[in-house]
Amino acid sequence: MSRFADARILVIGDIIVDHFLWGTTSRISPEAPVPVVNIQREEFLLGGSANVLRNIVSLGGRATLCGIIGNDAMGRKTRQLVADLGVPTDGLVVGKRPTTVKARVVAQGQQIVRFDREQTGALSRDSQGALLEFLENQLPHHDAVMVSDYAKGVLGEPLMVRLRQLLEEIRLRDKRPLPMIVDPKPVNMHCFVGSTIITPNLHEAIQMTGIRADDERGLAAAARQIRDELGCEAVLITRGEVGMSLLQSDDQMVTIPAMAKEVYDVTGAGDTVAATLALSLAVGCRMYEAAVLANLAAGIAVAKIGTVCVSFHELTSAVLQNAQGIERGPTGSPTRR
Repeated sequence: MSRFADARILVIGDIIVDHFLWGTTSRISPEAPVPVVNIQREEFLLGGSANVLRNIVSLGGRATLCGIIGNDAMGRKTRQLVADLGVPTDGLVVGKRPTTVKARVVAQGQQIVRFDREQTGALSRDSQGALLEFLENQLPHHDAVMVSDYAKGVLGEPLMVRLRQLLEEIRLRDKRPLPMIVDPKPVNMHCFVGSTIITPNLHEAIQMTGIRADDERGLAAAARQIRDELGCEAVLITRGEVGMSLLQSDDQMVTIPAMAKEVYDVTGAGDTVAATLALSLAVGCRMYEAAVLANLAAGIAVAKIGTVCVSFHELTSAVLQNAQGIERGPTGSPTRR
């Protein structure tokens, strides 16, 4: 983990602004059977692939963000929030669609309603061309690429085909394979051939395969199908309160127990997992080690409310606290004391 500061991750995907309206409620509206919320404060946070960026920076790494924003107030807000992290904004391409926004009203610690503003579908030729030009120029200067898919249209087949070509060119020219970590949406599964590791949650793994993964046997079958169809090195299925299950080329499914003591909000936990995996693999962790770190980070994230980040200090503390809780067994699988 001390080498996280040396890693540089290129994050590409769907950029979202998370708008939180925090307030209190004590009565029901006379106009409709809904609570009346008195807003006390509001907050704008980077979400989607931009939340992966936030987590990488919070964990001490360096990152570059590539994606689409709108020519609107929320696009300008996104650019400012990225700049506030000390991250260059060159990869934020202004497209012909509004900036994606998810607004949540929260009262007494509970989300009351969420309303979204978005436009999905294939990118314009100009937007796609600008993204590809940025990737071609910047990818050689990074140690890993993190693909964060929220099914808003950025990660189409043409972009992913070119990304794979660029990764292969770097591997052959520099003798330096860059890991590609993918947090997928099932609708775009076919785009992620050749990933180093793909991280669907349990529901997404079922959608991607059609296999009922309600027991260990079914889960392993789903993971194998995803791995074999995409030709990836590993599949990490996140399973909520159960933890995570990792399948690599040896066909042995390893389950890493969840570390969260209390779960308050799962918003953004997948982004935390993705960021931790990307940093860990970029600095040379083995796949299992990277998954353990990601699992610990997720346990920290879900104990907070809102779109959150996990800090380097928090993750370090969790590693030290759980050092005696997980160890490598004689076959390389984890055992729980």
